Amino acid sequence: MGQELIRTVCPHDCPDQCSVLATVEDGRVVKVAGDPAHPFTGGFLCGKVNRYPERVHSPERLMMPLKRVGPKGAGRFAPISWDEALDEIATRWSELQAEFGPEALLGYAYSGTMGLINRNTVKALFHALGASQFLAGTVCDSACEVGWEYACGPTPGTDPESVEDSDLIICWGANVVTTNVHIVPFIDRAKARGAQLIVIDPYRTRTAQRADWHLAPRIGTDTALALCMMHVLVRDGLYDQEFVGNRTVGFERLRDEVLPSYTPERVAEMTGIAAADVERLAHAYGKAKAPFIRLGMGMARNAGGGMATRTVACLPALVGAWGKRGGGALQDTAAAWNWNYNALRRPDLLGRPTREINHSQLGRALIELNDPPIKALFVAANNPAVTCPDQARMVAGLSREDLFTVVQDIFLSDTALFADIVLPACTPFESEDLFRSYGTYYTQHGPQLIEPLGESRPNVWVVQQLAARLGLEDPVFRHSTAEYIDLLTQGTTFTAEGLVGAGPVKLAVDQSGPAVTYLYSEAMERDGLPPLPDWAPEAAEGPLRLLTAPGHSQHHTAFAGVASLQRIEGEPRCLLHPADAEARGISNGDQVIIYNERGEVGLHAAVTDATQPGQVVVEGHRGRSRYLSGGPVNVLTSDRLGAMGAGATFQSTWVDVRRM
Repeated sequence: MGQELIRTVCPHDCPDQCSVLATVEDGRVVKVAGDPAHPFTGGFLCGKVNRYPERVHSPERLMMPLKRVGPKGAGRFAPISWDEALDEIATRWSELQAEFGPEALLGYAYSGTMGLINRNTVKALFHALGASQFLAGTVCDSACEVGWEYACGPTPGTDPESVEDSDLIICWGANVVTTNVHIVPFIDRAKARGAQLIVIDPYRTRTAQRADWHLAPRIGTDTALALCMMHVLVRDGLYDQEFVGNRTVGFERLRDEVLPSYTPERVAEMTGIAAADVERLAHAYGKAKAPFIRLGMGMARNAGGGMATRTVACLPALVGAWGKRGGGALQDTAAAWNWNYNALRRPDLLGRPTREINHSQLGRALIELNDPPIKALFVAANNPAVTCPDQARMVAGLSREDLFTVVQDIFLSDTALFADIVLPACTPFESEDLFRSYGTYYTQHGPQLIEPLGESRPNVWVVQQLAARLGLEDPVFRHSTAEYIDLLTQGTTFTAEGLVGAGPVKLAVDQSGPAVTYLYSEAMERDGLPPLPDWAPEAAEGPLRLLTAPGHSQHHTAFAGVASLQRIEGEPRCLLHPADAEARGISNGDQVIIYNERGEVGLHAAVTDATQPGQVVVEGHRGRSRYLSGGPVNVLTSDRLGAMGAGATFQSTWVDVRRM
């Protein structure tokens, strides 16, 4: 067959959404490279996607449908045919609907693939079945998205390609070297022209190591730090009075009712950052000509995290940074896209409102819901047995013998171990889809590069097959990929013809920033939230606060089947400050247990001043088998929700550490 070079797109949950040049030979993906024609990808890929052929052709791939033959969680399965699997699923779902009602069913697909077709058509299936509805994303971005919108409305952020023209770049809770690496060359070009890079993060990340200046506030104190910056900007006349007067709401109330309480001296006690350093930060920001803030989503994953995002997002308006090339702020660009999602999701098929189940509280729902209980669970492109908080409840729910669970995945994930039926999923290189970035303004068609390996199939194929067996006759369950793309683009500036085979296509977006920044938010007041930014401390529930962060080569379990990346990342470890380690008799490399009242996890200690006293950092989420004992790390986290967006509060977790 020979070699063929095919342009495609990275399908993973990353803001960069790179354009990829894939070399295909004799039905195998043998090489991938970054597309040099894509202005943001810039001809290189991250260390994970560079090894994508190893993921596609991993010996750990699921190659056929499986049926459980042992206890739930034991991982004992027997192969069955697709017809047997699909027939059993359709039969069991129909029986459970008849006995318990349609809300006994719950299904979802999440970000294991960012393909718009393979994610969204799953929703159509469960809408048509009248199932309970799954509120996906609360484990990730719901709090920060709501916080941003309260401040800036639906306006998306600054085009990251303009960052090379910034003279001050602040990565606030954003470890871009690990999670957004393609913005780094733009930052480097700005630095070469004299820009300063400041990183605000509770520990010394890879990005902080590259910074001109790293400030490490205590976890959950970002709101106080931002308000102190505002205090200094106003006190010292460094704010843009004209911009504030024309394009903000509530400045006088913020100035008079809130900012007087956030003096540098008082905020130093809150954040652990010296008063002089907070003043220096505010002065650098206020005097910059085009300051830019890259906000990280992880900053919002604590009890007050939505308010932190809301407050930091107000800063560009105070100094008039919006509309200046290189200035402003970026959290994500999701609000820019106007895809006709409902043409694929089909909420109209639901017929009547049904109960909603929060992603972050899936374990609780499986254990506690009645009238009816959840009796059938379908999971695609997600691994809740690792990623959801409150893993004790999550595992207890998945272990129920009366819960009929179907998991579609590329690998036998921790969640799949509890399934009654496991369905082999394609990698996105084995199917066709449409992708959009949430960190740039590019969209791209992803063609099918190779035939599905073994008996693996894409999500949309499974949806269509089940719909046929369940007697669902709506056309949404019979469309071709081209027809789905045509539906998605209706009402947008794109056309299917302009996207398929075209490579990356950029969305034209006004870069003047939000017309209004809401320093005082009536919308928040209507929603029962404080309309002005403010900060309240969280009561400590243990001696150390846990910070979970992305691993550089193993963010989560999507790349767990790539042995080389497992080796590069190394064994799970926790970063512990020398003072905390000495107090517990712990040395570097020791086997230790992190524990609290919810559970424990065993890993290795890395004693380092990269973290600060009073906190312990764990990078990356691994399956249970990767830990020395217990685990995963989310066994330590609770499923309580933050004040905004009903989001997870992973970083509001207190623990202690002891030697094994």
